[in-house]
Amino acid sequence: MQSLTTVILKPGEADRIVAGHPWVYRGSVLRLTHPAADGDVVQVKDHRQRLLGSGFYNSKSKISVRLLSAERVHVDEPFFENRIRVALAVRERLTPGATSFRVVNAEADFLSGLIVDKYEEVLAIQISSLGMDRHKSLIIAALRRIFSPQAIVERSDVASRRFEGLEESHGLLEGDLPEKVIVRLNGLSFETDLLAGHKTGLYLDQQANYQSVSQLCAGSQVLDCFSFMGGFGLHAARAGAKHVHMLDQSAEATTASIRNAEQNGLAASCSFETVNVFDWLKAQTASRPHEKSIPRWDVIILDPPSFTRNRASVPDALRGYKEIHLRALKLLRPGGKLVTFCCSHHVSADLFEDTVLAAAYDARKLLRRTAAYSQSLDHPVIPMIPETEYLKGFAYELAG
Repeated sequence: MQSLTTVILKPGEADRIVAGHPWVYRGSVLRLTHPAADGDVVQVKDHRQRLLGSGFYNSKSKISVRLLSAERVHVDEPFFENRIRVALAVRERLTPGATSFRVVNAEADFLSGLIVDKYEEVLAIQISSLGMDRHKSLIIAALRRIFSPQAIVERSDVASRRFEGLEESHGLLEGDLPEKVIVRLNGLSFETDLLAGHKTGLYLDQQANYQSVSQLCAGSQVLDCFSFMGGFGLHAARAGAKHVHMLDQSAEATTASIRNAEQNGLAASCSFETVNVFDWLKAQTASRPHEKSIPRWDVIILDPPSFTRNRASVPDALRGYKEIHLRALKLLRPGGKLVTFCCSHHVSADLFEDTVLAAAYDARKLLRRTAAYSQSLDHPVIPMIPETEYLKGFAYELAG
């Protein structure tokens, strides 16, 4: 194995790395034994010269080293093939029968900066770190060997790339990509544009929650806010909801939801609006003095996009979360159910629930929590790496 530049940490900076967190911050670095090029593999040692691991170096990033292993490793195609096969085995064990799922979830699979999603016979990759970007050809070769996919697309169009000194990268890498890929989630079909959808195409992290939440909706009038491609709404309709009304501000998402409803034979029990959800909820709860809003819904689902880009935006995000919950609670019938999600890792589950309860207090509603949700098991969580746990959700019913 080639000689590696050593990154030596300052005293007291090794504990977090020893505990399993893979990021070495710039401020933790004491010195380098030799100059290293950005994207090189380096080894990391504590100030007493004890080996902590090896990973990709980047002088441009606040994360100086993204560790790949607690040992020295040679990063080549067999390295990536082995890591991806190990990650795939986890999915096959935890999500048997799924045909679309996340194969690699970055830090949670010890491949910091790499996401690989499988949509039936098509793979979508997202690379957010310089080291992974420099080794893209090896990653593609490993994926080709493991999956023999129909096509591989890249969705490295995330803002975080600029913090690594990278431009956005987006498009078909190889293969034959249909204009629309039919993705199967829990037996339902979703027509998906993998080059234009949110994230890498669909919210695979909600796949298990779509099924769980649908069980609350039988016989109900359901309002699905921020419905996107109809994930929650169509599962609710299939589960026997009397009617599902879906709201999303994207005309493209609404059109896709309509097509998905028709394709699954559920259009008769669904309706759709392209609208700003905040404005819609505000209009529905507007009343004159001494008037009250008339509750219309048995189940309301809130699954908004992240309101936070960084920790500084958390206060504004919490105000937004409180507002939509306050409005939604006014529209719930007695005994109705509120299902709500937050996908920002900057907002903890406790802080999110405190915000929901603050809205309930202002609305003079008492909530009984009936379920808690997290991301699907193909998005594994490493508790020592808080960044791997971002999705949280709760189901409540109006009590009293």
